[in-house]
Amino acid sequence: MDYFPLFIDLKNKNCLVIGAGEVATRKVELLAKAKASITIVAPEFCANIQTLAHNNKDITLLQKEFSSDDINQQRLIISATNILAVNQHAAEVANAHNIPINVVDSPELCSFIVPAIIDRSPIVAAVSSGGASPVLARLLRSRLESLIPPAFGKMAELANKYRSLVKEKINPPAQRRIFWENALQGSIAELFYSGKEKEAEIELQKAINSTKNPSNTGEVYLVGAGPGDPDLLTFRALRLMQQADVVVYDRLVSKEILELVRRDAELVYVGKQRDNHSLPQESINALLARLAKEGKRVVRLKGGDPFIFGRGAEEIELLAQENINFQVVPGITAASGCATYAGIPLTHRDHAQSCTFVTGHLKDNTVNLNWKQLAAPNQTIVIYMGLVGLNTICQSLIQHGASADLPIALIQQGTTHTQRVITATLSTISKKIEHENIQPPTLFIIGTVVSLHNDLKWFTPNNNL
Repeated sequence: MDYFPLFIDLKNKNCLVIGAGEVATRKVELLAKAKASITIVAPEFCANIQTLAHNNKDITLLQKEFSSDDINQQRLIISATNILAVNQHAAEVANAHNIPINVVDSPELCSFIVPAIIDRSPIVAAVSSGGASPVLARLLRSRLESLIPPAFGKMAELANKYRSLVKEKINPPAQRRIFWENALQGSIAELFYSGKEKEAEIELQKAINSTKNPSNTGEVYLVGAGPGDPDLLTFRALRLMQQADVVVYDRLVSKEILELVRRDAELVYVGKQRDNHSLPQESINALLARLAKEGKRVVRLKGGDPFIFGRGAEEIELLAQENINFQVVPGITAASGCATYAGIPLTHRDHAQSCTFVTGHLKDNTVNLNWKQLAAPNQTIVIYMGLVGLNTICQSLIQHGASADLPIALIQQGTTHTQRVITATLSTISKKIEHENIQPPTLFIIGTVVSLHNDLKWFTPNNNL
């Protein structure tokens, strides 16, 4: 994070703007919205600046060249001139007085950045590129503008009006948060969106008056995090991640996905590696139940899909036995995500009319599969967790009738910017990856569909990130 995001109260606070052209006008308008007391220093003033000053008693015009004496205990300063020497001088003096300064279009002279702003007061959102690309920040702002209804501000005012009453009626704080999330996302919100503010307030009053202190039992959300790329998360997964009190995650969940979790949620790592489990499966099951019984909303975040080689069913069996509420949110499984990003279709009219998912090691750490069925032609085999048993897998397939020249692809860290795809045949893959320093997670795809990789690959990872 290059800049720490911060919202500052400027009501009746002295602010200085240097320059009085069209760029300065936009900055003055923002400061005026924040109810600041603004002094503008410039040798000449454009018509818009003069109009703003005429209509706002908190704007003072000083028609003069800027000098260091103009800087004196302001809350913040904006320099919006096109004269480099003036901007540099302003930055030097402001820094000497420890006053934050923004020099328009000169991030190297800035001590703070003016972000692109989405104003739904009292809800305000800000987007910044750290000065690298203000246009990109504005494009993102325009997208957010379309997603955030104007009624958000009115809803915030209503929530503030009834905040004390809700606090009085509902304990503990975690349950209050659940009440507000339900109230501000359901029928009450829809009334606001349709302009029925009075009806919305009546419904909120009814919801508060009908609320009893809820039981102290929480809920568990078993959420598939997908194969790695955060863009592949479902909307439901993202919403629950933003609501969770605790997130229990495994080693296949990427850092980028964890960044999307609610900031004040507790993160609990329970990742497993071969022969190195940070927490046994039975202990994970018990942990989920205990956290829910404490009244917490728990997201169990698992790579891929929780019901495809994710042991998700085992984790919710105990919850079902103890009558703990749970939901299961599917995710894009690694087979689909990695194959797609590698340009390898899992089915194809000319190559494969079926697809089989298998795990490379079973419960007892053996590789004891239905080799005769897997060696049959015109199908695709996807092998999860097959790196350790790769030699046995390839030899067994060949022994049961598969061609030694049958294509196979190893996909490392698929869908991420460290993705690698290595193609070979059943007889050559082990030798080919022997010195490749393969990093988990990995996935193997076997079948003639692999031959399409070179023509259909579209994703270009950036392995330097």
